[in-house]
Amino acid sequence: MARPTDLKYSPTHEWVRVDADVAVVGITDHAVEELGDLAFIDLPKAGTAVKKGERFGEIESTKAVSDLVSPVTGEILEVNQELVDDLERISLSPFDRGWMIRVRMSRPAELSDLLSAEDYAAQISAEEH
Repeated sequence: MARPTDLKYSPTHEWVRVDADVAVVGITDHAVEELGDLAFIDLPKAGTAVKKGERFGEIESTKAVSDLVSPVTGEILEVNQELVDDLERISLSPFDRGWMIRVRMSRPAELSDLLSAEDYAAQISAEEH
């Protein structure tokens, strides 16, 4: 799967698509691959405040339970409720239909701390060696 180059990536395997002051957040194809068969997701409600580097939810697979870590600070505007009933969306389309939350960013400057697609690929490669 080609990893989109127009997104920002976190070291904890979340991605961010920016639209003005709104960040759309999901997990990367690499995270999905590492998790294996997804079994459960716990996402917050719209209106919840999130802080960069802090847990906003949890995803469970047959291999592990992993925290979902917010790459930005702000307020959740929308949650992808379709994932609760159809986790396969994340596996089949992690960068599109598998998005998790939309956040109105209160600190857009935090985006500069995130990785480019090239830097994220280098991080993955370093982790595997």
